Amino acid sequence: MGKRYAILGGGGSFGIHSALYLLDHADPELVMGIGRNLMRPEPFSLNIEKRPRYEYHAYHVTYELDLLLELLDRKKPQVIVNFAAQGEGAVSWKHSWRFFETNSMALARLSEELMKRDWLERFIQIGTSEMYGSVEHATTEEEPIKPSSPYAASKVAFDMYLLSVHKFLKFPMNIIRPSNAYCPGQLLHRVIPKAVICGLKGEKLPLHGGGRAEKSYIHARDLGRAIHMVSEKAPLGKVYNAGPALPTSIREVVERTAKALGVPFDQLCEVTGDRLGQDSRYWLDSSAIKRDIGWEPQIGWDEGLAEMVAWGRKYFDELKTWPTGYTLRA
Repeated sequence: MGKRYAILGGGGSFGIHSALYLLDHADPELVMGIGRNLMRPEPFSLNIEKRPRYEYHAYHVTYELDLLLELLDRKKPQVIVNFAAQGEGAVSWKHSWRFFETNSMALARLSEELMKRDWLERFIQIGTSEMYGSVEHATTEEEPIKPSSPYAASKVAFDMYLLSVHKFLKFPMNIIRPSNAYCPGQLLHRVIPKAVICGLKGEKLPLHGGGRAEKSYIHARDLGRAIHMVSEKAPLGKVYNAGPALPTSIREVVERTAKALGVPFDQLCEVTGDRLGQDSRYWLDSSAIKRDIGWEPQIGWDEGLAEMVAWGRKYFDELKTWPTGYTLRA
C-alpha cells in the first residue's frame, strides 16, 4: 500500500483530476480532497466521492485553519498538494487584498504549522505561469518574475516564502508552475468548457480581443501525472514549469473546439474587447522537469477536446443552466 495524500483545493476540477490520477496510478493508502465548499454536483465532482480510498472534507484554509490542522494531524498525509488559491487574475484588480489573504497569508500560516509536523514528507505548491508575465520566448524557472496582476503577485509572494523556508529551515517542498489546465468538470467561466456549452446551446462565445492572446494549455490529467512524478522522484526544493512545447492562441483553441463540436467557427463566437491586464503570451520552457523526472505532456488537443465535448453532451441538461460568470468569494 502506498502513501497518504492530501489535496488542498481538492473540490476544484484540477484537484479532482489530480486525485483521480493518484487513485489510478499511485496505489495510495488514502487520497483526501479538502476544499472550502461542499462537493459540487456530479458534472463537476465526476463522482469521485464514490471511489474507494478517497474522502472529501470541507474546510476553509483561511478561516478554519485549526480544524484543517486537526484533520491533517489525524490522517497524517505524507504528501500535501496545494491548489487552494483565490484564482482568476482578471478579477483581482478589485478586492485584491482577498488574493493576498488566501494565496500568501493563509498558506504561510499553514506552512509554519506544517514545519512542526514530522509526518510530512513533501509539500507541493501549484504555482502559476502568470508570474512570468507576457513573454517573447519560452521562460525557464530562472526567468525574472514579472507579475501583471494582483493575483499573480500574491502567488509570487508565497513561492518566494517557500524558497526561503526550504533554504534556511529545510521545509520539504516543491513548486510546480503549470500552464493553463483544462478538463471535464471545469467551471464554465473558463474558455474551453464555456465554448463547449455555448456550442451545444447554439449561443455565441465572446472572444476577447479576437483571441489573439496566446496561452499554453495542458490537460489536468497531465498535471496530475506531473504531481505524482514530482512527489516520487523530484529533488526537494526544486521549482518546475510544466507545460507544452508551444503556446496556442485563444482563437485557435476556439477553432479547435468548434471542430470538435462539429459547428462552424463563426457560428460559435463573436469578437469583443480585450480584458484589463490581458497578457499577450504565456509560454513555458519545461525542459527541467523532463530532464529531472521524465515528465512531458501526453494528451494532445484532439484527445483532450473530444473528452470535453463528450462531458458537455453527457451532462448537458445540468450544465445548460449553470452560470458562466465568475463570482469572487472569500
